[in-house]
Amino acid sequence: MNILTFDIEEWFLEQKLYGGRPERFRQIDDVFARVLDTLDERGTKATFFCIGRMATDYPQVVRQIAARGHEVGCHSHEHEWLSKMDAQTLRNDTMTAIRALEDVAGQQVVSYRAPAFSITRDNPWAVEVLAGCGIRNDASIFPTSRAYGGYQHFPQDTPCTISYHGSELREFPISLTTVLGKSMAYSGGGYFRLLPYWFVSRTLARRDYNICYFHLVDLISGKIKLKSRKEYEDYFHEPGTLKNRLVRYVKANATSGDAYGKMVRLLAAHPFVSVAEAVKHTDWNKTNTIGL
Repeated sequence: MNILTFDIEEWFLEQKLYGGRPERFRQIDDVFARVLDTLDERGTKATFFCIGRMATDYPQVVRQIAARGHEVGCHSHEHEWLSKMDAQTLRNDTMTAIRALEDVAGQQVVSYRAPAFSITRDNPWAVEVLAGCGIRNDASIFPTSRAYGGYQHFPQDTPCTISYHGSELREFPISLTTVLGKSMAYSGGGYFRLLPYWFVSRTLARRDYNICYFHLVDLISGKIKLKSRKEYEDYFHEPGTLKNRLVRYVKANATSGDAYGKMVRLLAAHPFVSVAEAVKHTDWNKTNTIGL
């Protein structure tokens, strides 16, 4: 089973961080239209995890996703990381986002992905909060170390149920592979851009479960400029040292030119489903329940 997901926040973040550059908006609009058309051509449905501000500020984007038959999921309201929230803040943020998304999409929102995969061992209470908000499916667990933490001791990278104080979510964690003895992701973000196509495709073929995640900016050709200290700190919430900014600059631009083509090849070579479809295809009686 291969799950296809997209995290949708680019228009809002472009306006917030850079003031809304017309050329950048055109690039985002173009790659978004191409993604929708490509999925139509393949007959593939995906889950688009949208921030709530996309529904309030750019409702035409959310409407197009829903009109094409894709699942609209929640990606927080303003792309704030859960590691920066307490339980009440998360509750308010999630309910605000869900109401906005449901109003525009015309469908119930029951799937969630935390910005930067920011459900970790430090905030297991997020499961209880999200379940209380009506979320049933989650795709926020990054079960190894990463730049922003990850969930290093999470015991598996296949579908399971996660629980906290009696509340449960069906979890679709990021799938991993091993390279030189180190666990790492391969099917989304910078990992997808950096790794050769043959490696990603072969890994998908060898595993029974894979989940791919893309941002539209990952699929835009051309170089991304070096962020200023303020831009970096506003987005990544960590010190904008020159070293940190250079590392991110290299990662963001590495092989970005063919990322869209690689994605199209992957869609042609492997079948994909949305999170909503994956829920139906999973025998939950045979999966583990993991208490956080």
